[in-house]
Amino acid sequence: MKKPYFAASVLAMSVASVFNVASAAEEPTLTAEQKAAASKVYFERCAGCHGILRKGATGKNLEPVNTLKLGQARLEKIISYGTDGGMVNFDDILTKDELSTMSKYIQMTPDTPPEWGMKDMMNSWKLVIKPEDRPKKQMNKINLANVFSVTLRDSGEVALIDGDTKQIWGIVKTGYAVHISRVSKSGRYVYVIGRDGKLDLIDMWFEKPTVVATIKVGIEARSVETSKFKGYEDKYAIAGSYWPPQYVITEGDTLKPLKIMSTRGQDVDGEYHPEPRVASIVATEDKPEWVVNVKETGMIKLVDYSDIKNLKETTIESAKFLHDGGWDSTKRYFLVAANASNKVAVVDTKIGKLAALVDTKAKPHPGRGANFVHPKFGPVWATSHLGADVISLIGTDPAKHKQHAWKVVAELKNHGAGSLFVKTHPKSKNLWADAPLNPDKEMAESVSVYDIRNLDKGAEIINIAKLADLPESKAVKRAVHAEYNAKGDEVWFSLWAGKTEPSAIVIMDDKTRKLKHVIKDPKLITPTGKFNILNTQHDIY
Repeated sequence: MKKPYFAASVLAMSVASVFNVASAAEEPTLTAEQKAAASKVYFERCAGCHGILRKGATGKNLEPVNTLKLGQARLEKIISYGTDGGMVNFDDILTKDELSTMSKYIQMTPDTPPEWGMKDMMNSWKLVIKPEDRPKKQMNKINLANVFSVTLRDSGEVALIDGDTKQIWGIVKTGYAVHISRVSKSGRYVYVIGRDGKLDLIDMWFEKPTVVATIKVGIEARSVETSKFKGYEDKYAIAGSYWPPQYVITEGDTLKPLKIMSTRGQDVDGEYHPEPRVASIVATEDKPEWVVNVKETGMIKLVDYSDIKNLKETTIESAKFLHDGGWDSTKRYFLVAANASNKVAVVDTKIGKLAALVDTKAKPHPGRGANFVHPKFGPVWATSHLGADVISLIGTDPAKHKQHAWKVVAELKNHGAGSLFVKTHPKSKNLWADAPLNPDKEMAESVSVYDIRNLDKGAEIINIAKLADLPESKAVKRAVHAEYNAKGDEVWFSLWAGKTEPSAIVIMDDKTRKLKHVIKDPKLITPTGKFNILNTQHDIY
């Protein structure tokens, strides 16, 4: 089994004290072709955690002042073998030459990418099919509530899979490595945003899923959401960029850009940050408002979209390095991981204030998290962790369980660190957790499942990759992102293998925890996130 090159405790120490290497080392050089290739790999594989400017967030700061001290040989080993703090190994993804080139690249001063303003957005915007020219009713017989929007990471596509028949309904060309799919309030449209900033609007009323509008909102992006308040259904969309650090509000049914808002500014410590990236965005349903989480500054913005021309923002200070999160069971409180600060911030959207900052183990990474009623502590919300092998349960009921509210009331033992997602369903008695970024192959290919009614008996560990019966290969088949079907009786996992290796989607019977079906298709290239239409439309988790 593959072991991490550095222990988390060593990584947490000062680089200078560990390696004691002179900081006056000269930057290496690369040819123009090598630098362009390395830049592409960095954008696709590294920028999400370390930042375009390499200032760090979930991942460490990779500016030359730090990387030159490590040196070429040590950097190659770190990139090759990963760390138990959540960095995946790349020795089965990159060639030896690519590993060497990447190690040189991150010792060089990073280039600052260009800005991306309204003129750029308008030039990129394409209204493929006008709203008046689209179907007036559903033109297919697909049960849209049980369709899954599945990211095909390395092919730059999304597969729409019929959850009833387990067949691919259609594959749509999108941006690179779609990070998230969101669904309009009506349930008709799917909004998908790639890491390259390309936002596509998919209409599911056609015979086959069809892109009806597209726009590039930035150089790099991660988040999109729609307007959900009564009277604003499908009226607006909002997309957040990693670079430039900003968000844009567009028309909901055409993606025409209406307003751009920068997120640059001071962080919670009062220091200016040039790259405060927009992480997760969610829409409240009881008011015309989005919750916008700004990663590096630790600022949470409540954006009132009732008057776009005179936009109102309420800025809430929380903790730095905000990432992903989800609603509690009442959908009054939004919980978001400040992962490199080892905290979860809780926002009371009813009164527009921070309710709590909850200390957790290292690098919480919940996805949307998981809500259930604990037999002892009442309603809780769960998060897994990149940097610790636990599932943290946070009490969420200040009305009836005040003594447990906004505290980690229990920690469940996960089968490993490097987890990205934890998931349950209101109709389920199970809680599922993955660990796809664990450097150990067995752990990365397995999941933990807990009985919510009897958490003391611990987890059952299931190797999802072995159930799929895929051909043996060098690539780790990472089991990632549990997603329930509309009925809540199936759990779908992606097996994320190499770009040229067979991947699959493994479907488990939630009640029996036994294999129900495996979707194998050559067109399923590196599947990762899966978003069931009904569950995404109504934020069911």
